[in-house]
Parts: sequence; C-alpha cells; structure tokens
Amino acid sequence: MELTQIRYFLEAARTKHMTNSAKNLHITQPALTQAIRRLENDLGVPLFAAKGRNIVLTEYGKYLQKKLDPLMAQIDDIPEQLKMMVALESETIHMNVLAASSLVMEAIIEYKKEHGDIHFQLQQNSESELYDIAVTTKLFYQAAEQENSFACAEEIYLAVPKNEKYCGRTSIRLSEAAKESFISLLGSREFRYICDKFCQHAGFTPKIIFESDNPSAVKNMIAANMGIGFWPEFTWGSAGSGHVRLLKIEEPVCQRDIIISYNRNKTDNHNVVEFYEFLTEFFEDRKLKTYR
Repeated sequence: MELTQIRYFLEAARTKHMTNSAKNLHITQPALTQAIRRLENDLGVPLFAAKGRNIVLTEYGKYLQKKLDPLMAQIDDIPEQLKMMVALESETIHMNVLAASSLVMEAIIEYKKEHGDIHFQLQQNSESELYDIAVTTKLFYQAAEQENSFACAEEIYLAVPKNEKYCGRTSIRLSEAAKESFISLLGSREFRYICDKFCQHAGFTPKIIFESDNPSAVKNMIAANMGIGFWPEFTWGSAGSGHVRLLKIEEPVCQRDIIISYNRNKTDNHNVVEFYEFLTEFFEDRKLKTYR
C-alpha cells in the first residue's frame, strides 16, 4: 500500500461518495476510482460496494479503515512534532508537569520576574518525551536515582474535619479511616495511584465520593468538610481553613518523592539548566519553610 492510496481510501471511506471525495482530494473521479481499484487488487478484497449513487464500506473496508485511521493520525502529527523539536532550540522551556503543578506555576511566575525573555510551554502527558524539564512523582521507594534529576521527599497527611471524632488528634493510623468518605484526584493522576497504594497497605479500598482532575477542587471540597482526603503538605500548602485539621499518618509510611529532571535536548542548554537549578532550590526552600 502506498501512502497516496491510503489517503484516497480514507477520504472515500469518510464521505462514502466518489465524486465528493475526488473534489476534496483535488483529483478527477476516474483517477480516484482507479486508485481504489488498484488498492483492492493489491489486497485481494473488495473495499467498497455500490449503494445507489453512493458507496458503502464492505466488512473488509471497515476493518481496513479501523486499522488505518490511527496510523494516519500519527503520520499527520509528525510535522507538528518536528516543529516542536525545532522550538526546543529556542528560548522556550518545554515542561511536562505531572505533579505539584501549583507549586511549579508559582516558581515560573517568580522566575519570569527576572527572566522575562524566557517563555514556558506546559503539558501534562505521561507518554511524551518531548520536554526540557519534567516534574513527576513516585512512591518514596520507587524513585530511582537518574542523571540530571532531583528528588524531593514529601510527607502526606490526612485532612479531616475539626469535629468531635477527631478533636485533639494530631496523628492517625490510616486503617482508622477505612469507613470514611474520601475526596480524591482522578485515577489517572500519579498522586491518586500513590494514595490508593497507601490505603491498600492499610487493608482497605477508599470510598471515593468526589473526584476531580483539578487539585484546587479537591482541596476546596475537603476544606468544605465534604469528606476526608490525602494532603501533600508543602506542595498543596496549609489547610487554610479553621474547619480542617491535618493529621500525621502514623502507619503506613505515607511519603512520596517529587522528581524534577531535565533532558539535554538543545545545542545550548544553559537556559534549561539555569531554570532547573532555580526550580529545585524553590522546592527545597518551600519544604524548609513548611517543616520549620
């Protein structure tokens, strides 16, 4: 199969009309018909059947369309990916932020006060390798040391309402909260995976009554005493509400590592290295202020 044949087939499969497909492809209808027939001959199966003035896909055609659509989408994405690679050589720092997004934004805002010529492009894609700096998180025993990376340990607390049940408490065993309602991040987030692991270790599956992909929404729901939830203290900050208490979890050990790493993608990498050093110091300073 040639790339041109694939494009012609997918356009005809989309419109189910040879004349319209030919117009969209800026070729003549006979040329399109001949290309489709050559493809059918090469594959040895009929891809289309006539239906009045239109055409419909055969079962073979439906199967081929299902297989080719995602492949063509990937091919069409290549020019944009190449443009992104070229942009990595500019003064734009590409970041993949999969953890501690609020704290990262604070750091960027602070950095740009003195470096207005540096631009940032942020994404949240666990599959992407096209970035200069990545911020991820792992369980404390999963984080392996790697070149050009920094790991910052963070203790995770349990945020609970200031009611009679928790009055006077400063710590808790996680198993005591097995029957509570939890506010949580969506399951696609690494932090959610980590917290689920804590609960699994404590012998229960958390009853999630509200979940969101927005950490601010999660914090606000906990602050409104709609349930309890895990709270990474220095990246999320203080509870900020007189109705919420942060309890130290005695058992199991509830700790994660924030991992900041960078790639050497550029011929001149000094802007990336400079911001990486600033970001790691920013995290360390925030951690010291939190636990002081």
